[in-house]
Amino acid sequence: MPDVTEPFDLILFGAAGDLALRKLMPSLYNLHTDGRLNETGKIWALTRPGNNLEAYLETLKQSIQLNEPELDPVEWKGFADRIHHLGLDLDKPAGYNKLKKKLSDRTCHRIYYCAVHSRLYPSIGEQLAECSLITPDSAIVLEKPIGSDLQTAHEINQRIAEYFSEEQIYRIDHYLGKETVQNLLALRFANSIFEHQWNQRYIDHIQITISETVGVEGRASFYEGTGALRDMLQNHLLQLLCMTAMEPPASMDAQAVRDEKVKVLKALKPIKGADILDKVVRGQYEEGISNGNHVPRYKGEPGVSNDSNTETFVALKAEIDNWRWTGVPFYLRTGKRLAKRTCEIVVQFKEVPHSIFELLHKKTMANKLVFRLQPDEGIRLQLCEKRVGNHMQVRPMTLSLNQNENDSKRVPDAYERLLADAINFNPTLFLRQDELMTAWRWADPILQYWESSDQRPDAYNAGTWGPAAATLLLAKDGRLWEENSA
Repeated sequence: MPDVTEPFDLILFGAAGDLALRKLMPSLYNLHTDGRLNETGKIWALTRPGNNLEAYLETLKQSIQLNEPELDPVEWKGFADRIHHLGLDLDKPAGYNKLKKKLSDRTCHRIYYCAVHSRLYPSIGEQLAECSLITPDSAIVLEKPIGSDLQTAHEINQRIAEYFSEEQIYRIDHYLGKETVQNLLALRFANSIFEHQWNQRYIDHIQITISETVGVEGRASFYEGTGALRDMLQNHLLQLLCMTAMEPPASMDAQAVRDEKVKVLKALKPIKGADILDKVVRGQYEEGISNGNHVPRYKGEPGVSNDSNTETFVALKAEIDNWRWTGVPFYLRTGKRLAKRTCEIVVQFKEVPHSIFELLHKKTMANKLVFRLQPDEGIRLQLCEKRVGNHMQVRPMTLSLNQNENDSKRVPDAYERLLADAINFNPTLFLRQDELMTAWRWADPILQYWESSDQRPDAYNAGTWGPAAATLLLAKDGRLWEENSA
């Protein structure tokens, strides 16, 4: 039998937004069809005034059918029966009072999910508190990015802390819910063969890439005030770095895991002043060919100004100042309109000190472990084997560490795991306040430097792997980006 969540009311702010329709509601639907939602659980879809339940359900059905064309009518009806709709202005008490009346006869876990801009979080918290909607069995889920810099993140967290205790605040990063990230921990901490070599003695460097082929997709109003560093690097990439580099926690207890992640963030060497020019690359895409189609430059996207300085690409060299990782660079990059859509963690091991074999090329002996998070999740280990024939030549071969490919069991989406955890008040895979603030404290000097300098993003053609400076970032260290498997 599948694990079933506790009885719950999930109140979704921004239920008609892109995130809710594309990710959150489909994940809740999958939890429902898998029998993992408590039968008494309700979903409250909060949208702007003027919408109604019938129109919302039709829009939602079309969104779910993008991934489930043959929607089971019985399952859909059961899921639709869970959904209740309410139109309200987020900063006015009238709608919250209506919500209070609807929830007054319900005594269960109450989860407020904020799928809206983080500047609205304090107002939502204040209105919930004034209408006495926050109970001891309440939690609030905050989507990234929380704030636009260290100061705004601090202000938002301080305001939310006026209404919710730290134990009630769930800061979500959906990459932490991916199956391969969970497998990364299992591979490291359940296998001595890997954990024994997970350090500067055996690892040459680590690359973490999150690349997208899409542009801003009509979200220029959001992206213009955000950029790649705020949108992806400060949260997703740093979280993947933490999961890769953390020390073994004492247990899988939420606080133990998050303690170790904070230690990694505190050990990151600051990148400030002149080091930013040497270790950080930012870019902005020009027109080009993406997925076989001609696409405009970023400044040609609707809603983007012609003098925009917003970066759509960022790459940097990060270093962790501790015993395990000293001397091992972590190369991070993310961008829009790149050559392929992928998310990978590549652990590049050092070459053998002396080869006794005839090599086909000089990199043959370097092993690597690749964790792919998207588009298809999996783990691959590159080893060396003898070529068939009379000569003693070795060549690289790839060992798949994926589960049986014939296993028809569906891999759950990251949001499915995290939504179930939030409903059950399990904070292990969510960010603690000190974790978020330490990440902002490290990233903030880079943002401040960009804003105070006249440096502009390097141009790169859509459909490529970013600016030439990103290639040079590794080349000057005698390395290259891993792009063959991407």
